[in-house]
Amino acid sequence: MVLPLSAAARPRIPAPPPAALATPLTPAALAAAYVANREDAAEAARMAAADGDVSRAAADRALASPSRRLLRFDARGDGQVTEVFGDLTRATRIAVLVPGSDTTLDTYARFHTAAESLYRRLTHEAPGDTRTAVIAWLGYRTPATISTTVLTPGRAGEAAPHLREFIRELRTLTAPGPAAVALLCHSYGTVVCARTAPALTGLGVTDIALVGSPGTGADSAADLHTSARIWAARGADDWIAEVPHLRAGLFGTTVGLGADPVSASFGARVFAAGPGGHSDYFTPGSASLANLARIVLGETTEVTRA
Repeated sequence: MVLPLSAAARPRIPAPPPAALATPLTPAALAAAYVANREDAAEAARMAAADGDVSRAAADRALASPSRRLLRFDARGDGQVTEVFGDLTRATRIAVLVPGSDTTLDTYARFHTAAESLYRRLTHEAPGDTRTAVIAWLGYRTPATISTTVLTPGRAGEAAPHLREFIRELRTLTAPGPAAVALLCHSYGTVVCARTAPALTGLGVTDIALVGSPGTGADSAADLHTSARIWAARGADDWIAEVPHLRAGLFGTTVGLGADPVSASFGARVFAAGPGGHSDYFTPGSASLANLARIVLGETTEVTRA
């Protein structure tokens, strides 16, 4: 297997520091946090436009819209954002989406679309006594698809403590009690979720779904050392199926992400994802979206198996 050493480097984009928020966040402070982060996004848009970066300015400007609920926003570098869909403080079931490679502020719109699609499905399917929220968590520096980092667990190792801390924070933001949380992890995001899984015990994570996974760095679901149910799916037209499921040491670094999560030997609950490709798991009307919604809602007996 031959990989290029790196993707093309992007010039530095001027950006403000993240907004100063109450620590820890509380339900009462959420509205103020949303306002502060939107104002930060508006300032980031002005700075990017002044620097001549029309694309980044547009991405930041979209996030500054009054309709957006941003828990976190940082426009520096490739950028990070955590966005809420729904009323987080009243939610009884929460889906946290963890994206894969090449997800940055510049490409965030497609991640937003996926989260919004799931939220719409949940609001349509949820029983009357169930209140849902979806969170798009771009809380780590994702690897580039064309890079050496995408087939190593390095970025996932960096991301795992941040994801764990975010899930812990969620426990304080719902009332009257903690919500059930499902982690829905796509592509390289499945590596992040796998690295985080052992540290999530006691934090209300009931399910972890791995979709379009290149491997997780673990040999089996049992190796994730979690009480959460482990699910996996791959669309029939997903190119990730062609990635070799190998792991080996090379010059002091582990290269490759190991076992295929949809294989029988891995031991996950494999569900139907339909004919879609690598970017189609949250497409409205798809089998994968329907099953992901059932997992979030706890309707596990209704999930259609592959």
